Amino acid sequence: MTVRTSQKRLISGVAVAAVTTFLAGCAVGPNFHRPAAPAVTGYTVEALPDKVVAGDMPGGPAQQLAMGGDVTGRWWTLFGSAPLDALVEQALSANPDLAAAKAALRQSREKLYAGEGAFFPNVDGNFSSTRQKINATAFGGAALSPPPFTLHNASVSVTYALDVFGGTRRTVESLRAQAEAVRFQTEAAYLTLTANVVTAAIQEAAIKSAVAATQEIVAGDRQQLDIARRQESVGGISKAAFLAETAQVAAVEATLPPLEKQLAQQRNALAALAGRFPTEGPSASFDLAVLTMPETLPVSLPSRLVEQRPDIRAAEATLHAASAEIGVATANMLPQINLSGTYGSSTGQIGDLFAAGTGIWSLGAQAVQPIFHGGQLLHERRAAVAAYDQAAAQYRATVLAAFQNVADTLRALQSDADTLKAQSVAERAAADSLEIAKQQYAAGAISTLLLLDAQRTYQQARIALVTAQASRYADTVALFVALGGGWWNRPDDVTDHHGGSQQ
Repeated sequence: MTVRTSQKRLISGVAVAAVTTFLAGCAVGPNFHRPAAPAVTGYTVEALPDKVVAGDMPGGPAQQLAMGGDVTGRWWTLFGSAPLDALVEQALSANPDLAAAKAALRQSREKLYAGEGAFFPNVDGNFSSTRQKINATAFGGAALSPPPFTLHNASVSVTYALDVFGGTRRTVESLRAQAEAVRFQTEAAYLTLTANVVTAAIQEAAIKSAVAATQEIVAGDRQQLDIARRQESVGGISKAAFLAETAQVAAVEATLPPLEKQLAQQRNALAALAGRFPTEGPSASFDLAVLTMPETLPVSLPSRLVEQRPDIRAAEATLHAASAEIGVATANMLPQINLSGTYGSSTGQIGDLFAAGTGIWSLGAQAVQPIFHGGQLLHERRAAVAAYDQAAAQYRATVLAAFQNVADTLRALQSDADTLKAQSVAERAAADSLEIAKQQYAAGAISTLLLLDAQRTYQQARIALVTAQASRYADTVALFVALGGGWWNRPDDVTDHHGGSQQ
């Protein structure tokens, strides 16, 4: 008899374990699988050069393209500027957009922790005290009613929803994926901020160079105008020629105020990125001549790009959440089973609570099978499937845009290097031509119009050269960003957090 009882208990235990395992693994809806990396081996149709060369000038050193290389987590330090590094750190600590992104990340994680609470029973304590008077005739008693009395109730209730078809698990899975999406959106905000700071510093340096070049040109033009004034006073040139040169100098001077306005606005932009007011702008000033051009540029393998780009990882997490929501909508169409229990005490004297004979308890189970909801549950599931299809299309669009971004940047590196090389030749030729024109004009060999034309050509060449130099620095920044910014190599994790207590 004892053996049979033990066998029954063993069989019963195995059955319970089997049912529990079955229920734990039974989650309706599709199981998410990460999309495979694109089956491409390169970013551009033509083979990439091993080296990009511009020339011996600021912004012109050769850059080696290292295929399969890895992006450093603090890529901005490669520009060799301590003031730039300090400005980036200031922005990372005080920029309100990044602070908002971090707060959104904390919010998404707290929602996940709240959702995980559905895996546990809900336990609530209840207490009530009621003073009442009843009419005995309502219960078939005598006409006389008993005196008023007080009833005290104290109990603990437990409710638990059995996750038979995995609706709760799919809900938590969706919340976890949503938190992952926000995590990579935060990484994208971090990357965008650092890129904007470095790019703004480069733009400020370019505008400063343009202002300096224009001021040099104006100074030279003023010297030439003094010569023309003396020539006009002695009849060496006509009044019309002198006025034409005066107009040319004034036209060049007129280009200075817009440049100075751009420079002031750029300083204000740097202050805002660093989380400061315009009056608290950074004390450091940037110059293209003191920025170091990174000589080695990593180019990640295409198969790695989908792992590195924060926007792709965020789109993937969004796709995962949409997949889990199909399971949630499917589980809502199936039976919902809830267990409940209450244990407590009910007495007329508060001091007798939980005394012998005052106990009350209840156990209950409820199963609800949706039968007719006007098509609501069916259409909600179809909507979840459509949302998944939308997320899948958006994921593919994000991947395509990322590869286009890298390809465009690689093309820009070579194109802008060639442009800088050509602009350098053009600037030297324009400078030599202007010097010859000045000598010829002083000797009376050429007209004022030819001199003015040479001055105009040189001014345009100087500004174009500065722009080309800045473009190479900006292209380098764009490549680091296009490849994901190296967040996986950073010693400090912008998404690091400490879990809080759960209630």
